[in-house]
Amino acid sequence: MSRYVFKLPDLGEGTVEAEIVGWRVKPGDVVAEDDVVVEVMTEKAAVEVPAPVGGRVVSTTGAPGDMVPVGSELIVLETEAGAAASSGAHGTPAGPARGTPATPAANTPAATAVPSLSSPTAASEPRPNGSGNGAEPPPAETGVAPPGGRVATSPAIRRRAHEAGVDLRQVAGSGPNGRIVAKDLEAYLVRRSQPTPLRGAPKAVPSARPAEPRGVSAAATEEIKVIGLRRLIAQRMSEAKRNIPHFAYVEELDITELESLRRHLNGKLPEGAAALTYLPFLALALARTLREFPQCNAQYDAERGVIVRHTAVHLGVATQTPEGLKVPVVRDAQSRTLWDLAAEMRRVTDAARTNKAKREELSGSTITITSLGKLGGIASTPIINAPEVAIIGVNRALERPVVFEGAIAIRRTMNLSSSFDHRFVDGYDAAAMIQALKERLEHPATIFIAP
Repeated sequence: MSRYVFKLPDLGEGTVEAEIVGWRVKPGDVVAEDDVVVEVMTEKAAVEVPAPVGGRVVSTTGAPGDMVPVGSELIVLETEAGAAASSGAHGTPAGPARGTPATPAANTPAATAVPSLSSPTAASEPRPNGSGNGAEPPPAETGVAPPGGRVATSPAIRRRAHEAGVDLRQVAGSGPNGRIVAKDLEAYLVRRSQPTPLRGAPKAVPSARPAEPRGVSAAATEEIKVIGLRRLIAQRMSEAKRNIPHFAYVEELDITELESLRRHLNGKLPEGAAALTYLPFLALALARTLREFPQCNAQYDAERGVIVRHTAVHLGVATQTPEGLKVPVVRDAQSRTLWDLAAEMRRVTDAARTNKAKREELSGSTITITSLGKLGGIASTPIINAPEVAIIGVNRALERPVVFEGAIAIRRTMNLSSSFDHRFVDGYDAAAMIQALKERLEHPATIFIAP
């Protein structure tokens, strides 16, 4: 036997340290080569780091929330003699076995990209193994992966299994080549949750009176360590609010005609097709409007002290996900049709929610739109997605009585809430841009007329 010291590898893009988000193993566990042992987070990505060799975990370095420098000791593994010959470049044997020298080889962690605002892929802290109901897990099924083999499944399912304390090697996969899909894991969890009765044990007799719940102290508290995604969100939001003098501007829109057009187009869709929301119309109108206001389609390079104005509109779409806020990007919105915009917005937001978004799909936006949907309220003050200089927020649409053409009429109205970096966008220009956007949305035919 020999000990192998695996050091935190260089994760690219000038990374000098990474935050421990959650350990997937603990001392005493046995891991196979390429099993994910820890999830770390850099300023750019959440990274699942696999074991360079198989063996028993001797020790780990750092707790969730700790920052670990690149090149420092991460985990020590006890391996079979000669196993270190296939180990990672950042690992070193702590002691050769029986005089056999180790020959390191490359190790490649799996990374999930994050957007510049706040969207690394979050990971929950590791939970202890076991179903938590006192019953033993069901026996291994036919078709499960062999011990020590790499299980074929998606990162989302791997994370779900880790949180539930499930060894994926005990789950039978029904996908191609035995790949584990979501329904396989759910079926396993359902079976495992059913307690196994002891032989000869009498059946439980239901109580005549249900047990009364225990009282909860009013002074009870819960402490949640701010790590991973939530830490990065807090950091980015604080920096944006602290460094950018926000200028807020709210305007009311009469979207009665837009709603009529939207309903008409949705009525022409084939059965089962995704209906148009307001966002594709807003995106198309915004892309047209920014041609007249290039100062709002820009990024501020603080290191060089330069404003970079963009001809192309790379539209960020603020998206709430189970892990937190992410900002996937629709590239070249100015060149897309309404239907193309709608389809691409659905694609990138779905990819963000399911942790399938690529690095380039979560960075590089030049302006962002955000919407709380039915929770949109009357007005909001969105925080700018630095290094951009503007963000447009959509509030709730509702019908109400207004004065229209000299008479009281029921019209559908909605507010746009916008924020601008007042260092580079003057209040007059910000207001003029929103007014031009308003005109297009209130007269939706103009959205489709080339300027």
